Amino acid sequence: MYRYTDFDAAFVAERNAQFRQQVARRIDGSLTEDEFKPLRLMNGLYLQLHAYMLRVAIPYGTLNGAQMRQLAYIADRWDKGYGHFTTRQNIQFNWPTLGDVPDMLDALAEVQMHAIQTSGNTIRNVTADHFAGAAADEIADPRPVAELIRQWSTDHPEFQFLPRKFKIAVTGSPNDRAVTRAHDIGLRMVRQNGHDGFEVIVGGGLGRTPMIGKVIRDFLPRADLLPYLEAIVSVWNLLGRRDNKYKARIKITVHEHGLEDIRARVEARFAELRPAFTGVDQQMLAGIEAQFAPPAFKSAPTAGFESAYAADPVFRAWADSNLTAHRAPGYAIAQISLKAHGATPGDATSDQMRVLADLAERFGHDELRISHEQNVVLPHVHKNDLPEVHAILKAHGLGTANIGKISDIIACPGMDYCALATARSIPIAQEIATRFEELQNEHDIGDLKIKISGCINACGHHHVGHIGILGLDRAGVENYQITLGGDHTERAALGQRTGPGFPADRIVGAVETVVETYLGIRRDRSESFIDTFRRTGMAPFKAALYPAARDARDAA
Repeated sequence: MYRYTDFDAAFVAERNAQFRQQVARRIDGSLTEDEFKPLRLMNGLYLQLHAYMLRVAIPYGTLNGAQMRQLAYIADRWDKGYGHFTTRQNIQFNWPTLGDVPDMLDALAEVQMHAIQTSGNTIRNVTADHFAGAAADEIADPRPVAELIRQWSTDHPEFQFLPRKFKIAVTGSPNDRAVTRAHDIGLRMVRQNGHDGFEVIVGGGLGRTPMIGKVIRDFLPRADLLPYLEAIVSVWNLLGRRDNKYKARIKITVHEHGLEDIRARVEARFAELRPAFTGVDQQMLAGIEAQFAPPAFKSAPTAGFESAYAADPVFRAWADSNLTAHRAPGYAIAQISLKAHGATPGDATSDQMRVLADLAERFGHDELRISHEQNVVLPHVHKNDLPEVHAILKAHGLGTANIGKISDIIACPGMDYCALATARSIPIAQEIATRFEELQNEHDIGDLKIKISGCINACGHHHVGHIGILGLDRAGVENYQITLGGDHTERAALGQRTGPGFPADRIVGAVETVVETYLGIRRDRSESFIDTFRRTGMAPFKAALYPAARDARDAA
């Protein structure tokens, strides 16, 4: 992983010192809240429904044991003993006191972490495939490129006051695990004539106007990446709607001007910028790549794994759902669910964070990943170590065997924390997970992604959920709309709305109806929910959800 240079350490220390002075002026009244707001947002500090919230960057989802242990210390020292992992591979602390935030930032700096550009109208934390550097299907590790983008974008003088926030995602695999088509810019690594480059996707995004991104370049050589990104962002910075924040995202700019017009503008700007990039960026990239060398994988038999798999059905269920193929012989990628049935999706206690840190150091070559699905990943675990890893996880409430299943729910904080939310998300996620645990059928259901948002800003990615749930306020009553058929992968699609929403006391039953309908119409157990929906369309699900409308239609 990347390690700070002296320049990086000095840069972060100076930013923290500046913010400490700004916080002091806010506390003594020298700064009003309106004056303080842009300053705190530049340092990841939000004012939420009940308290301040500090959002900490975990660049491209990568951290080590010492960093995870420091997050646990911060949770205990200045928060309420837990942290919330988000869909942008960040961690949020929901209860800091304003006067403590500078100390929290200094504690982060001790382990080479920060909260810079996790908020505000800037280029946000660059996200990546959470299996980066480990996946068997990977062309190349995308994290060095993500780190190069992070360094380029941090405090970039042209891009600190953009029309709105700007999000970039990178994947090194043809199987998209980074939701690249739902980002302002998505980068998918491709190989052409023996050379690595990127398919560049622009104009994706969710929120009140969800759109799937469009390919602006089929193949961009790696050496052209930064000037091309700079061309895209600078074109949008000029054209983006500053008169209406709801129309300020690049997806609206692409929609209003058309992809061909935007492509022509970007290519013209790229031609102007490219000569200024004389190769220094590629020299930096080469230095960064050296820090992402794969660990020294051990060579050992896997008999211990195989015997545990054969003898222990609980371990076998966990291995079947939570393990993924690794590029190194004898290794596996272990996903650790932060979605125990009835728990808050994405939350980890400080004790659990310390357990994860210990596991990374003992069994995982000191590497952890945070996934956009709000889970934690041990990317490099030898199979023989997995039975012991699983036993430790079980003992600390982290052994749930549900990755990709119906209880592995993405959910935003909703109205329990967020000032923008119009409905609760967490209790709905908890009730759904608990209900299907009672039914004991989630493994029979198979892969099914539920994503829940508490407002139209779509922080829970509901638009790209196989089953998406959007919480809204209807005359003071929480109401939940359902969408079906969304997909966040390389086959990205936006879900279709089923019809009228459901009150909170009926939404779990509505989800159960959708699932029962699927189980009744799938061809066999191998046909997933999303494949069944694509085959049958909305009609059978709509008929099951709204029987009164169906009966009236039949009667007519």
